Parts: sequence; C-alpha cells; structure tokens
Amino acid sequence: MHERYSIFNISVCSAINSNLKNIGFQTDFKENQGRLLSDITIPQFPNVLGAIDGTLIPIMGMSGDEEHVYVCRKGFHAINVQAVVDANMRFININAKFPGSTHDAYILSHSGIPSLMEGLTDGGWLLGDSGYPLKDWLLTPFISPANRKQQSYNTAHGKTRAVVERTFGVLKSRFRCLHKSGGTLPFAPLKCSKIIEACFRLHNKAIEEKVPLMQGGSVINISNGAVFPEQPCPSAQQRRLRVADRF
Repeated sequence: MHERYSIFNISVCSAINSNLKNIGFQTDFKENQGRLLSDITIPQFPNVLGAIDGTLIPIMGMSGDEEHVYVCRKGFHAINVQAVVDANMRFININAKFPGSTHDAYILSHSGIPSLMEGLTDGGWLLGDSGYPLKDWLLTPFISPANRKQQSYNTAHGKTRAVVERTFGVLKSRFRCLHKSGGTLPFAPLKCSKIIEACFRLHNKAIEEKVPLMQGGSVINISNGAVFPEQPCPSAQQRRLRVADRF
C-alpha cells in the first residue's frame, strides 16, 4: 500500500509538482528585497533577493552514449541541481534537468534566471560562490582580494550566502534519498528529476508548516566545487567594487 503513495511513484510526483505551486519569486519583487537580510543583518548588502548554488543528487549508474555526462567531478552519477534560496530557507527557483558533469555556470546561463533578474524593474542581486560568473545582478566573491575592504566583503558575502548550504543540508536530512547516505535514486534521469522537484516542493511545504526536522545527524552538501575563471565585465566589476567600499 505504501508504494502506491511513495515519492518514488511517478503519479505521486506529478501530482505534487502540478498542485503544490510553492516555488517561485514573488509577483511583487519588492516583497523579496531584504528576505536574506531579515535574519542576517549585513546592511552593506542591500536588495539581495536570494542565494544561488548547485547541489549534486546521486542517481544510479547507467549505460549508453550519455552515461559519461552524468558522472560528476566526485566520481559518481548525479544530477546537478541549481537552486535559489531565500532567508527563510525556502527554494524560490530550481532547475533539476542537468547531468552531474555540467558546470554551475553553464546551468545558470541556460536557465530562466538571467532573463528573470535582468527584467527586474526595482533591481536586486543574487549571491553566488566562485563557481558563477560575476554579473550586474549576481555578486560573487573576489578570487584574490586586494585589500581589507575586499576581504571584509568576502567574509560578509560568505556569511550571507551560507543560507543556501544550510537549506540543502535540511533538505537532504529530511529526504535522505537525495543524499549519498540514503543510497542513490534508482531510476532513469527524467524520473529522478521529477522526484527531486517533488522533494524540493515538499521541503518548502514543511518550512511553511514548521514541520520539525527529525534528529538524524548532520548532512554535508555535495556541490560541483569548480571555480569559474573571472571574465572582464566592467559594469559588474564596478558594482562589486562599490559594494566592497561600504565595508
């Protein structure tokens, strides 16, 4: 009986993903501003809408022409999931369609995030780690900070962005099937993507309903870990320098 209602049942996943509409930016983007800063008071980072990162979800091995693209840098088959998180540890955007070997920067450029952020009339930033390119709307750390202000910027950036790592940890503690400690998702990639999306939506529901997290030990998030080499983007570099000057 339980298998009929399991998260591994594709009908259950489809029902959750179709009916639980709880992943998305607010229609009024002003409501998003400060959500990261509501609990993390670093006033030098104004108008931060969320933190972005990728996480590797283990899936079963496979054969065929595409097998190699699912092998991540850590050596196992995976899906690399891109997510944006707000201050309340809610996912406000996810993309669970790319194989484990895909670079975070590539997923970003082929997702809806760039057009969404560039279309904001009130502006706003996302915070990302060094696996992402610096953009007018995406603040990344200085790879080689040149002075104390840039070092302070990096420290504050890391503290603020840490919410996304914590959120992935809570997600995988709640849904062990998404973490290596729970094995691997034993399905084809397309079905795995649907299961992953359903788990993310159920996580948001659990956050909204304040469902307690069962004690079961800490979970370490596994990410791609690659560093994106900085490319000249004068306007974005100037924006980041202006933010760093506030420290």
